Amino acid sequence: MQTGSNSPCQGKLFAVGIGPGNALDRTVRAEKVIRSSDVVVGYHRYIEHINDLITHQEIIASGMARERHRCASAIDAALAGRTVSLVSSGDAGIYGMAGLALEMIRENDLHLDIEIVPGVSAAQAGAAALGAPLMLDYACVSLSDLLISWDEIDNRLKALAMADMVTVLYNPRSKKRTRQLQRAREIFLEFRPAQTLVGIVRNASLNNQNIIATSLTHMPLDKIDMRSLVIIGNSRTINIGQWMVTTRGYFDAII
Repeated sequence: MQTGSNSPCQGKLFAVGIGPGNALDRTVRAEKVIRSSDVVVGYHRYIEHINDLITHQEIIASGMARERHRCASAIDAALAGRTVSLVSSGDAGIYGMAGLALEMIRENDLHLDIEIVPGVSAAQAGAAALGAPLMLDYACVSLSDLLISWDEIDNRLKALAMADMVTVLYNPRSKKRTRQLQRAREIFLEFRPAQTLVGIVRNASLNNQNIIATSLTHMPLDKIDMRSLVIIGNSRTINIGQWMVTTRGYFDAII
């Protein structure tokens, strides 16, 4: 990757959130940027989600654990004067590539025009499939400890469980990481009733979307994987018909 470049022929880098995968959940802004780009860079599965937008663009795709390489390729292409879309699923600034791109630009003392294009996050898509579980304060926690220590994640889970805050779990369980989700449930059971509502959405917004409505006690750990999103309700979360809803207090307040 180039360093310290101030070339007047630089292009522009867009960090684009393409939503959870369904074309109907992409923003008009994201589609416009991708269509007008010279280069599109991303994880190969995310590129598949936007194939309908690809006409003339050069594609740079790679697999898991190649985030730094993809960012470097996108930055180099922009420094060479091209318009580049660096795509992430969901929102580019929520467990996406926007932060890494900005860090690498700083690390290499680059002066590059960059714009962050927001998208529908997995938390939003999963919540919509379940009903309205995020009506009050909530927090998102990734259970992946590849880039952050488990001790930090464990402490955050304890704080959220004690705070009675609705919690969204990203990256809940993989073939190699099975203990983390089990531990998360143990933590919440220390501070929340066993019947606390839990919603699990796999492949949110896609044609093969699958929803499981359950509770902390009955959460089916073996049916949860990296394509699943887990939403743990709080003391205000109830079932209204088929929907999982965290009540905001409209019927209790005097307005």
